[in-house]
Amino acid sequence: MDALSDVLRVVGLTGGVFMDAEFTEPWSVVGKVAPELCGLFMLQPAQVVCFHYVVEGGFELRLEGEPPCTVVAGEAVLMPRNDLHVLGSDGNRIPVSMRELIEPPGPSGLIKVTHGGGGARTRLVCGFLGGAEEMHPLLASLPPVMKIDIAGMPGGDWIGRTFTYAAQTLGDGDPGAATVVAKLSELLFVEAIRRYLAGLPPAETGWLAGLRDPAIGRALSLMHGRVAEAWTSEALARAVNMSRSTFADRFTGILGQPPMRYLTAWRMQLARHRLAETRQSVAQIAFAVGYESEAAFNRAFHRECGSPPATWRRQAR
Repeated sequence: MDALSDVLRVVGLTGGVFMDAEFTEPWSVVGKVAPELCGLFMLQPAQVVCFHYVVEGGFELRLEGEPPCTVVAGEAVLMPRNDLHVLGSDGNRIPVSMRELIEPPGPSGLIKVTHGGGGARTRLVCGFLGGAEEMHPLLASLPPVMKIDIAGMPGGDWIGRTFTYAAQTLGDGDPGAATVVAKLSELLFVEAIRRYLAGLPPAETGWLAGLRDPAIGRALSLMHGRVAEAWTSEALARAVNMSRSTFADRFTGILGQPPMRYLTAWRMQLARHRLAETRQSVAQIAFAVGYESEAAFNRAFHRECGSPPATWRRQAR
């Protein structure tokens, strides 16, 4: 299994389609994936990716700080950090909030939206991908907007037709449609990442570049997948069949920090998430993120985050 697949397995990637939308020119809407939309699928993902697949027509997507992006039939656009975005036929038109257009969903959870001025039609299938907190480094390394030509992919016509059909059958209450849509959403996300990775310059550094390197990518997947293990640089080097010094130099050169520094920062990120989002005790969290004692965890957390974990939790809440 390659490193990307290994990391995606760890994050518990899943997805779904929540909206079948039809817009007619002129139109412009603004929104993002709200937590309650994921809740329709009984999911509460820590990290959310929003996507739109164009069945018919097209639109211009605008996101603050990014150039406009035109998306046409057969293409999909993903927002890896679920940023608030505007999409429509007219970039100068004042957008309507999607919250104003959404009606209560049917039994299947699929929302149907019709909006616009009655001109040329655009039809979208809108969905999300969700994952655990372990997904954060991957999403943080991706650009804010990713467009993928599904029609140009091998088997792309089949994927596009299946997306459309699955959205229809989901609206009709077909119990198997949700599973099909989830798998298609995952396929779309993985393909977008693979294409982005393939386009990175050879000299690129950073988390995604590390994932592309066979040895460093394997080390990253080990640290993320088995965070509670008592890793050392020596143990990681052995696991990827490298000497300790060569491994440490390559890891630092690509990621910009030594392996143990990266692991500590990652453990602290997981710990902060658990402190804020769960009722686990400090001792339980300490063990879950790789510390043999609560005292050792308290010292490390205080050093990294500026306050003891119990104090940090009270302030976060």
